[in-house]
Amino acid sequence: MSLTRIAFLIPVLFLVFACGKKEEVCELDPEILDQDLEVSITRLEDEFFAAKSTQDFLFLLDKHPEFAETYLEQSTYPSPDSLAANLLQVHQDSAMRVLYDSVKVEFGDIADIEKELENAFKYIKHYFPDFKTPKVYTFVSGFNSDLVVTEDIMVIGLDYFLPADHTFQPDIARYMADRYEKPYLVPMIVLAISSRYNSVNPEENTLLSEMIYYGKAYHFVKAILPCTPDQFIIGYTPAEIAECYDNEEFIWSHFVENELLYETNPFEIRKYIGEAPFTDAISTKAPGRLGRWLGWNIVDDYGINGSVPLPELMNESNSETIFRQSGYRPRRPE
Repeated sequence: MSLTRIAFLIPVLFLVFACGKKEEVCELDPEILDQDLEVSITRLEDEFFAAKSTQDFLFLLDKHPEFAETYLEQSTYPSPDSLAANLLQVHQDSAMRVLYDSVKVEFGDIADIEKELENAFKYIKHYFPDFKTPKVYTFVSGFNSDLVVTEDIMVIGLDYFLPADHTFQPDIARYMADRYEKPYLVPMIVLAISSRYNSVNPEENTLLSEMIYYGKAYHFVKAILPCTPDQFIIGYTPAEIAECYDNEEFIWSHFVENELLYETNPFEIRKYIGEAPFTDAISTKAPGRLGRWLGWNIVDDYGINGSVPLPELMNESNSETIFRQSGYRPRRPE
């Protein structure tokens, strides 16, 4: 059967599943949460928008050196004074002031984000004891930067995460902008952290290796945020996820029949891995990044069927090993 003819339609009853899978009541592990680890987010946007002069900004740059260098890239400016003068001009702009006010309305209280992030860090430290809690800041970037995540510092551009129906929106495609909302924030951060532990073989350049890389990344996020619905991890709607599972056999047949797993052409790989509103090679009704979704299923089977602990799974750099030992088979529609 040609997959271009797949309707990607599902019965209404599939929509009762939050993630395309039956969701059970989820509770976080109290032993993991019982760690001496605390997250306190510094609201830098307040300090920077309260500054009135170049000297005020110079003081803030000196007060927050990691932020000044990592986020504001101070070393790329001729001098701290030039950066401070630039910040003064930007932060006195009326449009930026309105944007800041909008962020304050939507994110006046971020205690829930703080708690979710703290729980995530505890889970990461449980699996990876070498993990150290970074300093966490929020900021209003004027849509210049959404997230910066390093081992030492994390900066959240809150303006990127305003509601989808808000007047202010980042200048990105709508299908991507829809994922920049509050419920996606912590999963995005954990996804970024996953790259730190996601071992790869630089000699592998196949579609399968890309699929497995993203599959490991999503598997990591789900392990760290076990109660987070899949839609906020991969960025598909519940309906899209349900449709994918309903058509998983057809999707897999497309990869097998077209001998795609060992494809090395980067343009072909991008069709199934890269950002796009849909996976045109399969169907205009199929969401983009289907190769990543399929890779997630393969990695899940490898981790679950083989009872592979998360650190060991993330450290496995051979995509062929993961694929073969996963015993992956498409799920039949329920």
